[in-house]
Amino acid sequence: SAAGGDRLRNSGNDLKKFSGRLAGLIFGLFLYALGIAFTIEAHFGYAPWDVFHQGISNIAGISIGNASIFLGLVICAALYVLGESLGLGTLLNMVVIGVILDLILESKMIPAMDGPISGTLMMILGLFVISLATFFYMRSGFGSGPRDGLMVTLERRSGLSVGICRAAIESLAVLLGWLMGGPVGFGTLIAAFGTGLCIQITFSLLKFNATKIEHESLGETARFLLKSAF
Repeated sequence: SAAGGDRLRNSGNDLKKFSGRLAGLIFGLFLYALGIAFTIEAHFGYAPWDVFHQGISNIAGISIGNASIFLGLVICAALYVLGESLGLGTLLNMVVIGVILDLILESKMIPAMDGPISGTLMMILGLFVISLATFFYMRSGFGSGPRDGLMVTLERRSGLSVGICRAAIESLAVLLGWLMGGPVGFGTLIAAFGTGLCIQITFSLLKFNATKIEHESLGETARFLLKSAF
């Protein structure tokens, strides 16, 4: 019937749109891992969360990528216990970035910098790549990453501004990571204060307003896929 044909066409269009969003998410996560690799190979002090990841890596004897996955899993579990909504992007963020980061670092495809000028330029390049990754990742609408979700949760429950919440969490991450032997340097400061600026510049150039994106939960994604399959 005509109605049945319309439903099939609508379902096909929805699946095509979903596939496009998923491809954007995966591409964004790849870029994110690449950006992190740039900041690491800058050899100028790691970004705040990566100081913590490297600290875990030192203590547990695992790769920095696996340390990132482990910490992401812990944060996801905490968010779930606190009643926060998790999305497909939250789970893929937890796994994909860590796996790709290890592959990039092991491949030695990015040369290590050995001076303050080259290190600073590499760090800034990495932050802009991460900013572009954030655009693709957030535009997909599959939910925030574990660490971003933690900041939003703290903001909502404490009533403090997102800037203060982010600074508090990242300061704690740097302190704990440093105590576990994570590399802290001038690049850590550049990353801590420069990430927000790079994201603001990137979003402005791309005319992207992140607040207008409605993220779907894991349950909503699962219901869509089941409905499309049957």
